[in-house]
Amino acid sequence: MRARILARLAWVLCALTGALLVGLSLLLVPVHAALPDTLPIRLRLVDDVSSGLSQLAFATLGAFIVTRRPERRLGWLFCAIGLVGAADGLAGNYALYALQVAPGALPGGLAAGWVQNWLWMVGLGLLFFLPLLFPTGQLLSARWRVVVWLALGALALRWPLQAFQPGPLRAYFNGLPAVANPLGVAALGGPLPTLLYTILSFVGPLLLFPAALGLLLRLRRARGDERAQIKWVVYAGTITFVLFLAYSLLVQVLHLAPPALEILLLLGIDGSLLALPLAIGIAIFKYRLYAIDVLINRTLVYGALTASVVTLYVLAVVALGALLQTQGNGLIALLATALVAVLFHPLRQRLQRGVNRLLYGQRDEPYAVLSRLGQRLEATLAPEAVLPAIVETVREALKLPYAALSLKQGDAFALTACAGAAGGELVSLPLVYQHDAIGQLLVAPRAPGEPLTPTDQRLLNDLARQAGVAAHAVRLTSDLERMTVDLQRSRERLVTAREEERRRLRRDLHDGLGPTLGALMLQVGSARAVLTHDPTEAEKLLRKLEVALEAVMSDIRRLVYNLRPPALDQLGLTAAIREYAARYRAQPSPGQESAVSQAGAAPGPCISIEAPEHLPELPAAVEVAAYRIVQEALSNVVRHAQAQSCRIRLSLAEALCLEIDDDGVGLPTKRHAGVGLTSMRERAEELGGLCLVEARPFGGTRVGARLPLPVGGDTSAGDGLLEALALVDKEAVQ
Repeated sequence: MRARILARLAWVLCALTGALLVGLSLLLVPVHAALPDTLPIRLRLVDDVSSGLSQLAFATLGAFIVTRRPERRLGWLFCAIGLVGAADGLAGNYALYALQVAPGALPGGLAAGWVQNWLWMVGLGLLFFLPLLFPTGQLLSARWRVVVWLALGALALRWPLQAFQPGPLRAYFNGLPAVANPLGVAALGGPLPTLLYTILSFVGPLLLFPAALGLLLRLRRARGDERAQIKWVVYAGTITFVLFLAYSLLVQVLHLAPPALEILLLLGIDGSLLALPLAIGIAIFKYRLYAIDVLINRTLVYGALTASVVTLYVLAVVALGALLQTQGNGLIALLATALVAVLFHPLRQRLQRGVNRLLYGQRDEPYAVLSRLGQRLEATLAPEAVLPAIVETVREALKLPYAALSLKQGDAFALTACAGAAGGELVSLPLVYQHDAIGQLLVAPRAPGEPLTPTDQRLLNDLARQAGVAAHAVRLTSDLERMTVDLQRSRERLVTAREEERRRLRRDLHDGLGPTLGALMLQVGSARAVLTHDPTEAEKLLRKLEVALEAVMSDIRRLVYNLRPPALDQLGLTAAIREYAARYRAQPSPGQESAVSQAGAAPGPCISIEAPEHLPELPAAVEVAAYRIVQEALSNVVRHAQAQSCRIRLSLAEALCLEIDDDGVGLPTKRHAGVGLTSMRERAEELGGLCLVEARPFGGTRVGARLPLPVGGDTSAGDGLLEALALVDKEAVQ
C-alpha cells in the first residue's frame, strides 16, 4: 500500500513538472519574439528548449525508478531535479514576459523574478548529490557525509545572501534592464556579507570535485553490472565537463573562440545536459543492452577527429592566405576543404588506431604483438630473463594491470615470472607443448570485474602458444643446467671417493700389511740364523711364520673382496647371489629353487631366487652395485624383518631390474634412512638408476632397483663410481 502511494506521488510530481513545462512552452514564443534578435537571445531559446526536455526526462526517469526500482532515493532526487528545473525556467520566462515583454499583462512578475533569482541555485545543489548517490542511492561510505554536510551548509548560507541581497536581480536577466530585488535587505549589502557571498560562490563549484572523485572511486571498486552502470554516467558527465571547460576557457576567459565555435560549444553543452538523464536511464534500465566501451571508443575517435579537422582547416586557411597574400578568397576555402577531405580518411584511421592502443593496447594488431614478442625473445640471452620478458610483453601489449607465468611442478603450479600488480580475479590460459600442459598464463582484466573481450582472448591464446614453446625451452635449459651441476657434483664425489679409497688402501697396506711383512722378514732371518745349530727352534719359528702368512693372506683376500667380490668373477652375478643366499638356512618351497644355508648357521627365511640362467656380460659397476644391493637387502631381511620367506627376482631388458620381497613385519611408521638404505640408494643413483624401499600392500617390504645399461648393448666398459673404484683398487693391489 505504501509503495503504491509513493509511486502515485512520484507520477504526480512528474505530471506537475510536465504542466510547468507546458506553461514554459506557451511563454517561450512571445518572450523570444519580443526580445532583440541577437545571437545570445537565440542561443538562450535553444538553451530553454533543451533544458525543458532535460527536466522532463529527469522527472519521468525519477517516477520510473520510484515505481520499478529499489533505488528510490535516486528516483526522488531526479523528480526534485526535474520539478525545480521546470519551475526555475517557468519563473524566469514568466518574469520576463510580465515585467519587460508585456508589463502588467500578468500578475506576480516581480515575485516570479525573485523566486527565479535563487531557485536555480537549488537546482544545481540537487545535481551535486547525483554523483554521490549513484547508482545505489547510498553514499560510498559514512565518511562522505562530511562532503554532504559541507554542501548543505554552503547552500544554507548562500541562499539568504542570494535571495535578500539588495540590488538588481541576477541570473536570468543578464543583458536586460535591471530589476531591483523587492525583498533586498540593506544590511546584506555590506562588505562582510559581500565577501562571504564571494567565498561561497567559489566553495560551491569546488565541492563538485570531491563529488566527482566519489563517483570515480566507486567506479574503481565496482564489479560487474554496477561498473557498467557507473561507466554510462561517467561518460556523459565527462563530455559535459569537457564542453563546459572548453567554453569557459575559450569564450569567457581567453576570448579566442569565433562566433561559430561559441555556438557549437553552447549547443554541445545543451545536448550533453539533455543526454545526461538519457545516459542515467540507460545505466539503470538497459546497461546490458548497449556496449558503453564501444561508445567511449567512438566518442574519443570522432571528438579528436573533429578537433583535428577544425585545427587543420584553420591552419590551412591561414597558411594559404599568407602564401597567396589574400584573405576572404573563395579559392582558399576551397583548397583548405579539399586538403581536409584528402586527409580525413587516413587521419581517422590513425586516430582510431591510437585510441584503440590507448584503451586496449595492441589488441587489434596481433602480428605486431607476436613480432614484438619474437624480437624480445631473440634479444634475451639469459634463460632466466626469457619468462619475465614474455609476461612484460603481454602486459604492455594489451594494457593489462598484471600478467604472470606459472610452470607445472608435479601436481602443482609454481609462479615463475610476473609483471604488474594483481588485483581481483585472474584469467588463466594453459601453456601447452605437444599436447602436454606445462604451465599457465595468468592475466588480470583491465578493470576489476570487467571480462576480457573475445578479441583479447584470441590474442592471448596465440601468445600462450608461443609462451608455451619458450617456457618448455626454458625448463629444458634449467633441467640441463641442474643436470650439469649434478654431474659436476657426481664427478667431485667420484674424485673424492677415489682418493678416499686410495687413502684407505694406502693405510691398510702401509699400517697393516707393511709392518706385518716386515716382521715376517725378521722372523725369516731369525729362522735362518738358528737353522744350522738349533733346528728345533727354527721349526718353531717357521710354524709361527706360517701362521702369520695365513693371516696376511686373509687380509689380502679381505682387501680384494672389498674391491670386488671374487664370486662375481668366478661364478657370475646370478650364481654369486645364490652362493650368498646359501649362507642362510632355508626350507625349500614346492616348485621354487631355494638356497640351503651352511651347516651351523642360524635358521633363516626361505629364500627363493628367480633369475635367468645365463646373463650377458654386464659392466663391472652394474654387477657390483646389484650384488651389494642384494647383500644389504638380505641382511635387513634376516636382522629386522622377522620374515618367513623372501624372494629375489632379476630381469634384464634395457636395464637390470632387481626386486627383493619379504613377508615380514614391514617398515616402521616412523623411520629414518640408515647407512644400509642410503648405501643402496646411492649405488643405484651413481649409475643413473634408482632404488626404492616401500611397504607391500599385504605386509612385508619390497626393495626395487633399476640399474641402466650402456646404450647400444656395449657392456665392455662399466659406467659409474663403483666401476672406477674397482679399477683403481685393483691397480693399487697389484
